[in-house]
Amino acid sequence: EVQLVESGGGLVQAGGSLRLSCAASGFTFDDYSIGWFRQAPGEGRVGVSCISSANGATYYADSVKGRFTISSDKAKNMVYLQMDSLKPDDTAVYYCNARLRTDNYWGQGTQVTVSS
Repeated sequence: EVQLVESGGGLVQAGGSLRLSCAASGFTFDDYSIGWFRQAPGEGRVGVSCISSANGATYYADSVKGRFTISSDKAKNMVYLQMDSLKPDDTAVYYCNARLRTDNYWGQGTQVTVSS
């Protein structure tokens, strides 16, 4: 059974930091591109960052460049999202995603709330 389990969300003041974790199981971790998406209230789910399985290249949405850092630990099947200099606009449910061709898996999400 494929599972993606996020953790690390919470309430933080603007300017603060959080580190999200995604524990993956049930699939060949090395084959999949792993990413983070977020969904703010009343809005659609949008991509935040991802890391390529092919070459380890990373991608960041313009809104988080320079503030967020994605990383992975293949030995532990873990992906992390270090979020620094958080802003109220970063408030959302953050989802971990694993993708390979037509396979597309999602975690249950973790809430991040940034107060001003």
